[in-house]
Amino acid sequence: MGLFTLPEADAELARLLPILDELVAVRADATELSATLKRHEDPGSLGGLPELKGMQARLDELMSEVQETGAELMGFAPLLIDFPAELDGVDIRLCWLEGDRELAWYHRGDLGFPARRPLDRAAIADA
Repeated sequence: MGLFTLPEADAELARLLPILDELVAVRADATELSATLKRHEDPGSLGGLPELKGMQARLDELMSEVQETGAELMGFAPLLIDFPAELDGVDIRLCWLEGDRELAWYHRGDLGFPARRPLDRAAIADA
């Protein structure tokens, strides 16, 4: 896939938010169930090994759905997703971090998360 414009990234993120919310919930359940099974404790309502395998398969499906959009899944816990874009001829990533409800950050493509800056939506929209 190519580069995202800011409106395209906003629209894709809006479409992805329910998928990302489900991914966070399934990840939490799978983590809890895995730890419970390792300690040989009663897993309760989460189920057993077959349910854990199902959760792991669902996580794979959800992560694939994200990546099929052209967005880059950069982190799993916490979820970190980058949307490739360009600003003034410079390769950037519109950066979404778990817990965000909109795109509010960006960083240069070669620098990554530590170089995140607040997104000036007007400047990016005009580029």
